[in-house]
Amino acid sequence: MSLHQPQHGDPIVAIATAPGKGGVGVVRFSFPSPSSFQAFCTAFCGKLPKPRLATLLTLRDFDQHAIDEGIALLFNAPASFTGENVLEFQGHGGQAVLQGVVGHALALARQLNIPLRHAMPGEFTQRAFLNDKLDLAQAEAVADLIDAGSIATAKAAAASLSGVFSKQVNALADRIVHLRLLLEATLDFPEEEIEFLEKADAKGQLADILNAHRQLLGAAQEGVKFRDGLQIVLVGEPNVGKSSLLNALAGEEIAIVSAIAGTTRDRIKQELNIRGVPLVLVDTAGLRDTADEVERIGIARTRKSVEEADLLLILKDATQGLQDALNTHLELPLHLPTITVLNKVDLLPKVPQLLNDVLPVSAKNGLGLEQLKDAILAKVGIAHTPDHGFMARQRHVDALMVCGQHLAVAHEFAQQDDRILDLFAEELRLAHDALGEITGRMLPDDLLGLIFSRFCIGK
Repeated sequence: MSLHQPQHGDPIVAIATAPGKGGVGVVRFSFPSPSSFQAFCTAFCGKLPKPRLATLLTLRDFDQHAIDEGIALLFNAPASFTGENVLEFQGHGGQAVLQGVVGHALALARQLNIPLRHAMPGEFTQRAFLNDKLDLAQAEAVADLIDAGSIATAKAAAASLSGVFSKQVNALADRIVHLRLLLEATLDFPEEEIEFLEKADAKGQLADILNAHRQLLGAAQEGVKFRDGLQIVLVGEPNVGKSSLLNALAGEEIAIVSAIAGTTRDRIKQELNIRGVPLVLVDTAGLRDTADEVERIGIARTRKSVEEADLLLILKDATQGLQDALNTHLELPLHLPTITVLNKVDLLPKVPQLLNDVLPVSAKNGLGLEQLKDAILAKVGIAHTPDHGFMARQRHVDALMVCGQHLAVAHEFAQQDDRILDLFAEELRLAHDALGEITGRMLPDDLLGLIFSRFCIGK
């Protein structure tokens, strides 16, 4: 007898709540077939529950010993998360109890000759995608919402889950399709093509498409920052207060603070959020010439962190004298955004008024820290509050970049007097296909499998 191979048509089961102890635990089932679903539910629950009505039951094994007491909720297709027939058993949250529920369900299914199996990671959400309950961007937002580390990132993920991002992608795609249809129709009447396109304002339509694309790309790049976090690297000479600033921004003693220069020998990374935006703040070894081998290794790692940074905070010591502090030169990449921070201003008789991205702060008493937080977000391009954004992934930005490249080529063709309409139309088609990769309309199955494999079990 051959082993049954996992198929999308199989009924599946998984514990839907996180591992660990809790007051409530959920076991979720999804069945494509209504007949096997009804047979299983009747046997599992002791009777067929009414749809969308919580049914209290005591789950018993084959010897009528109680396994758990809980609530059964039944959702008939297509009105469910997966678009299939779904049963959820909400019982007690101990892992032993939940594993017992799953084990009993699998044994019961074998007895009924139903090919119930453990769900693969992300398979419930994958079925929701395959059954048109969610597009791919919304499906990815499910995982992002689960992983959200702040209220702001959760709101951004929830916005993507509700379709905010997808609607903007689809609106841009619809504009491209409308222009494509216009071009295709014009190709059938070549003797009238120039007059026809001018009357339809094809150039104007393409200009509107390019503008909408730029706005969407910018919003998606910002959405990636919400999801992945930003790496902010503190650099400066030894003993200018980098570790003190790290501790002040983190709100706790993360790094050792000492008056002895060169205390920080290696990188110290700390995750935190500013105004709800996730950040990775990196404290580094002070940059200076040294004979200390360990410190030299730390300085080499500092330079590696600088290369990976989204923003550099260049710390200066206000007690060195303003001109000396600001004239201190550090060899840093020119392309990276920077903010110069003049620390230890609490030791000055008067706080200096400075311009040109130089902020006076005191890591010791908190002076200027709120202004520094605002400056960090502004410098990395977080132009509005997270409440108005959506979550995005790097693959979305990559697809939008490809779309933009094809739109740019289409724009070049549109400027030619002897318009090459077939090539113009082809570039629009390729731009449209690139957008389809975001929502899953044009994505290969192997990439879909990779995306959903990164979800947690039970989702």
